[in-house]
Amino acid sequence: MYNPNKLKASIEAFHSELTEIRRDIHTHPEHAYKEHRTAALVAERLKAYGVDEVHTGVGGTGVVGVIKGSRAGARNVGLRADMDCLAMSEETKLPWASKNIGYMHACGHDGHTTMLLGAAKYLAKTRNFSGNVYCVFQPAEEGQAGAKAMLDDGLLERFPIHAFYGLHNAPWVPLGKMAVRNGAMMAAADRIEIVVEGKGGHGGMPQFSADPILAAGHVLTAIQSIASRNVDPADSVVVSVCGIEGGVMNTYNVIPRQVRMVGTVRTYRKETQALVKQKLELIVANTCAALGCTGSVEFMNGYPATINHKREAELSADVGREVFGPDNVITEIFPNTGGEDFAFFLEAVPGAYIWVGQKTDTSFPIHHSCYDFDDRIIPSGAGLLAAIAERELVS
Repeated sequence: MYNPNKLKASIEAFHSELTEIRRDIHTHPEHAYKEHRTAALVAERLKAYGVDEVHTGVGGTGVVGVIKGSRAGARNVGLRADMDCLAMSEETKLPWASKNIGYMHACGHDGHTTMLLGAAKYLAKTRNFSGNVYCVFQPAEEGQAGAKAMLDDGLLERFPIHAFYGLHNAPWVPLGKMAVRNGAMMAAADRIEIVVEGKGGHGGMPQFSADPILAAGHVLTAIQSIASRNVDPADSVVVSVCGIEGGVMNTYNVIPRQVRMVGTVRTYRKETQALVKQKLELIVANTCAALGCTGSVEFMNGYPATINHKREAELSADVGREVFGPDNVITEIFPNTGGEDFAFFLEAVPGAYIWVGQKTDTSFPIHHSCYDFDDRIIPSGAGLLAAIAERELVS
């Protein structure tokens, strides 16, 4: 059995090295499927740490490091970190701020990559487990489904994983704590596009037109009834229209022919997802028809909901109490309505997704131009991943 105190002390010993790596990755952010420098850095570090096998180009720019335990075993564990950045400009003015203009590590994937490298270094040195640990460095989490790309590229066939774990920094969880729960951790993230077709005409003579702006306004109001009147109050759903386009803003007397609306739907249950899709189609079609227009909805499925498995969630919490302390593991927490493509892994393999807290009075939320990953959580995150692997693969 592993010694959690010895594990934490071992990883803390190379905290400075890991911090330098994290800030280097932050300085050179790379977008989806273009993580060439990051992947090369990861591969080089894994080889330097004595990892047995390093596989590159998995699912595009993904990297998988194979660490063999000191004993043969029937089970293998996967540990995942995402590597990509966001297409947005950084405003932190930190010494390690992005040098790639228009791109920024605003979600902490630089930190996740670093924490998994720290876990890999410890596990390759100690090998206090049976079976194999597969360190999965994934591309393109931010909207480009890198997890699915790795699965489609044969990840599980090449690396048979029996339990899969991932983590994410959480500026909504206090620094020094972690959170994990059985069941939903994050929502399915779907996109919608609504098109309202009318009959354009003169703004002063609307009786000769079918006004799509009026119809779109009624649709916008009516779809809010889905959450308030169609979904069980004990369930959760978000239906948000986030953009409306129609008409010409410098022309004051022209009723347009068409209005387009785009937005997002967030759900945790497939049944609720199907219900929302059905109600959207009915509301759009019937509301538009009542006002002399036609309407259509395109419902574009995105990432599935991130649903933790009971055994793996409980194991994560148990290990977390040893790494973070018995009072620093939160299991009673609401799921998040953000999307996460680790969901694809959890649909294929039992596992758990964990939040590592970095909330302070001065922290910024993820996807903010002033956000930065908190380097103080590197040892605890790396230690958690390593300890989970050792607990899973204890002989």
